[in-house]
Amino acid sequence: MRPVNLIPPEDRRGDQAPLRTGPLVYIVIGALVAVLAGVTMLVLTGNQISASKDELAKLKREDAVASVRAARLSAYTQFQAASEQRVATVQSLADSRFDWERVLRELSLVLPSDVSLSELNASSSGAEGEGGGSLGGITGPSLEMTGCAAGQNGVAGFVLALKDIDGVTRVGVQSSEDMSEGGKSNSSECAVGGATTQFVLVVAFDAAPVPPAEGEGEVAPEAAPEAAQAASSETSESSGG
Repeated sequence: MRPVNLIPPEDRRGDQAPLRTGPLVYIVIGALVAVLAGVTMLVLTGNQISASKDELAKLKREDAVASVRAARLSAYTQFQAASEQRVATVQSLADSRFDWERVLRELSLVLPSDVSLSELNASSSGAEGEGGGSLGGITGPSLEMTGCAAGQNGVAGFVLALKDIDGVTRVGVQSSEDMSEGGKSNSSECAVGGATTQFVLVVAFDAAPVPPAEGEGEVAPEAAPEAAQAASSETSESSGG
């Protein structure tokens, strides 16, 4: 005789019981998936933040090492700069030396017999002759002379003669006064030898180099020794290490 299950299907338990479904199951599963996704994103974000912090720390360490190295090597840069500046200063001074001995020798050769000089002033920088008389600003060495000549024609001839001196760019007449006219006294040295005209001339050498102003291009005395000492110390440390 076959057994017969008299329990209604909805009340049965076990493998033969029908599955119960509803919206609660899907809600729970969705919540679990959302929680899992959130945890995954949190872990990934945390890992990225940690990696960024490690990279930042590494860059800071490298920057600190580079800064220390740059500070130690700056002594070489300072020493090189000081050396180049001193070489440039010496070269500038050498180039700016003006050969006054040659100029005066040539002046004695071109000086006419009817012209005499009573005063002679030289300037190497050109500052003293700026804006003087018929000449504009003098940018190079200049020579200012006072003397006497036999008339205005003598002064004009002397001006032309001065232009034959090597390096002369301009000759300006500051003044040229005939002491025998207008009742003027001719008691000065111009009364000697028949000279009647007193003149003041400025000879410009604009193309000649000008020496640097005082203090220009100078290097602090302690700069180079300190740099050299630091460079020497750095070399010793490198050799010893």
